[in-house]
Amino acid sequence: SETPPLFSHTSPFVEMATAMKTTATTARLSAGSCYSGKRVAAVPAARPVARRSALQVTARKYNNILETIGNTPIIKLNKLAPEGVTIWAKAEYFNPLSSVKDRLAIAVIEDAEARGLLKPGDTVVEATSGNTGIAVAMVCAQKGYNCVITMAEPFSVERRKVMRMLGAKVIVTPKAGKGTGMVAKAEELCEKHGWFLCRQFENMANPAYHASTTGPEILRDFAGERLDYYVTGYGTGGTFHGASKVMKAARPDLKIVLAEPESAGLLASGVQTRRKDTGAPLGSHPAFTAHPIQGWTPDFVPKVLEDGVMLNMIHELMPVPGAEAIKTAKALAAEEGIFTGISGGGSVYAALQVAKKAPKGSVICTMLPDTSERYLSTPLYADIAAEMNEEELAIATSTPSFQLVPGKEPVLAAK
Repeated sequence: SETPPLFSHTSPFVEMATAMKTTATTARLSAGSCYSGKRVAAVPAARPVARRSALQVTARKYNNILETIGNTPIIKLNKLAPEGVTIWAKAEYFNPLSSVKDRLAIAVIEDAEARGLLKPGDTVVEATSGNTGIAVAMVCAQKGYNCVITMAEPFSVERRKVMRMLGAKVIVTPKAGKGTGMVAKAEELCEKHGWFLCRQFENMANPAYHASTTGPEILRDFAGERLDYYVTGYGTGGTFHGASKVMKAARPDLKIVLAEPESAGLLASGVQTRRKDTGAPLGSHPAFTAHPIQGWTPDFVPKVLEDGVMLNMIHELMPVPGAEAIKTAKALAAEEGIFTGISGGGSVYAALQVAKKAPKGSVICTMLPDTSERYLSTPLYADIAAEMNEEELAIATSTPSFQLVPGKEPVLAAK
């Protein structure tokens, strides 16, 4: 059973304490009082705090970081959603290492432990675009395993640095080898050294974990409420396969919409991936071309995804243009304050396309797989400048002190 909330931002006791503290501060800093030797103006009396019924922060203690995985919030889009349709987004960047892949990592490693495939001091290997590697590195750090990650060259540099910060060894593979190249390198290393390979693309512990956590969490949060569509993209296909299966069983009328990059329509092509006996791909898929939605759609159809597709749960396959995924991620940040990556932008773009055709009153739930901070060196931030623009410079020079204007001497105090 869940631990009941102990303290909450919505608690009247917290609000009362805040008001009392503000009132006391007001008394100390009233007109005529002194602070740092200077007289200060009176502080206005505290206003009543509006209750925020949607947000509760529960005070809890955890035995380790892995216990914080899951139970991520579902957030309503208040500005981007069209009138008459409600869109909710499950924010997986609330996981400890800021992505949905935290679930996959703990699932695969604890399954291996349960089956006797891992022992203390072993080395865990995975091929990844970054988020899975970060999550695996976190789990290995906590549990005491060595970690080696293979990662194709084009993926963001900051992901490599985060993995190395967590103690992993990152082996970068050539761009021309694409996703199949990094997978082949991981297999080669494990065969040579006897290391454990996670096999996120084939490992059924991946969708099983989503079937026991992600799907039930969504069902719980929409209990007694309308939910018409579930929209998600795919990387391994674990979230789609596992969460959709359990939600479709509980709500047969739920429509599952699966999104993939427009420029890498592997499922849309109808061409199957040829496989090794392990389920890993034999080669690159002919329909694949490079796309900017990192974490989505490698250059093959993962076995986990293929098995999910065979369950005939898909109501619609939605193509997502890379530029629209980027544009939507930026709009989520600027208009909703939701800080997600290109894959989150792609998911919400797909949800918005569904919303355009959905009957009035429809309710849609989509996924935000990770945080925008994983994309600082990618096209998502290509037009985000580090230096002040003209508008910012105009604000900076609107007062005389502390100006840093290009081509001029820095100004500290006004003369």
